[in-house]
Order: sequence, then structure tokens, then C-alpha cells
Amino acid sequence: MPADNALLAAGIGVVACGPAAAVLGPWLMRRIPEPVLEEGETKVPYASLAGKHAAYWCGGLAAVAGAVLGWMLGLDAVLPAWLLLAVAGAVLGYIDARTRFLPSVIIWPAYAVIGVALLGAAVATGEWTSLRRAAIAGAIGFAVFYVLWFAFPRGVGFGDVRLSGLLGLALGWLGWGQFVSGLYGGFFLGAVVGIVLIAAKVMTRKQMVPFGPFMLVGALAGVLLGAPLERLYAG
Repeated sequence: MPADNALLAAGIGVVACGPAAAVLGPWLMRRIPEPVLEEGETKVPYASLAGKHAAYWCGGLAAVAGAVLGWMLGLDAVLPAWLLLAVAGAVLGYIDARTRFLPSVIIWPAYAVIGVALLGAAVATGEWTSLRRAAIAGAIGFAVFYVLWFAFPRGVGFGDVRLSGLLGLALGWLGWGQFVSGLYGGFFLGAVVGIVLIAAKVMTRKQMVPFGPFMLVGALAGVLLGAPLERLYAG
């Protein structure tokens, strides 16, 4: 169900997120340092992505995410944190889809920015329980993905580990249902798409699909479906 003031909040999400990501995305891509690659490993240079195509994609994805988040959260105190995540997520998702890398120089500062936004929401509303749950969920998400990365380094990149903690932080504020369905829904989405691509012979079993975009879409799905799924599970 849409939140109170959903239409106004959705409009704010589009206006705030779309232009911000369209400008910020290419600007960051021109300045992100290239990672040190392993022998035989190649990637598309970040700077080569910066341009109108990246601006359109980052802006469009962020605008859609901002609209959905505004519609679901309304003018809640936590909305600014999620709109900031929508901007960062649109840029990260585009970069990962094109390069199969999630730059830490974007993810680590996003922790600080979104953490401060959540702290501000707690101060404004007195929802210290939500803030504590967010911190715990972020730590759990990071720890679980770290174990997966340690056990299956070819299937999960360390950029995914960093992103999992950031998404867990935001999802945890909303509730455990949103956290579980949002963070781990990416696994389901990635598996389904991977199976379809392999069946269609678009890719082979040895090829890796960038996992970051699926994690981000899964997080957005968690905002939409987390609470209803939690109520369904509870009886």
C-alpha cells in the first residue's frame, strides 16, 4: 500500500534523484581510480563510460527508484537516506553492469552519508530501535556476504560484500522482513536471470553475471514486499 503523501514524496524522489545521478555518475566515472587487476584480467576503463549514455541511464534508474521509494515511504524521516541510496545505487549498478566492478571509493563514503541520514531520522523521530536494528542488519549482511566471498570467491566479489552491508543498513531500519527479502532477494533474481541466459546460450556456466545490479533491485523489492511477506510468514 502507498504511504501517506505518497504522490508528493514520489515526485520529490524523481526530481531529487534523477538529475543528481545524471550529473554525479559521469563526474565520478571520470575521477575513479582504476583498480589493480590480476594477471590476464581486463576491464572497461571507468573514464570511458562517462558521457551522455551514462548520464541517461544513471538519471533514469535513479528517478524510477526515487519514485518507487517515495511512493512506498511517503514523507517519512528515513526517505532522505533512501533517496541518497537510490542515487548511489544507480551509479554503482551502471558501473557494475559495464565493468563488473563496484568501486569502493563510492561505497565507503556512501556508508557515512547514509549512516548520518539514518542518525538524523532517529533524532527527528526518536526511532532509536530502528537505528540499532539498521546497524545490526548492516553488520549481519556484511558478515554473511564476507563468508560467501571467502568460500566462493569466483561467485561473489568483495565489492558485493561492501555493498551488502550498505544495503543491510538501509533495509534494517525498515524491518527484518525488508532486510531478509531485500538483501537476499538478489540471490533469487541473479539465479533466475543466470539460468535464463545460460539456457538461451547467451552466456556459459563459467561466465559471471554482475551481481551488484541484482542486489540493488532486490533491495528495492524488499522495500515493496518485505512487510507483506513478513506478515504472511507470521501467519
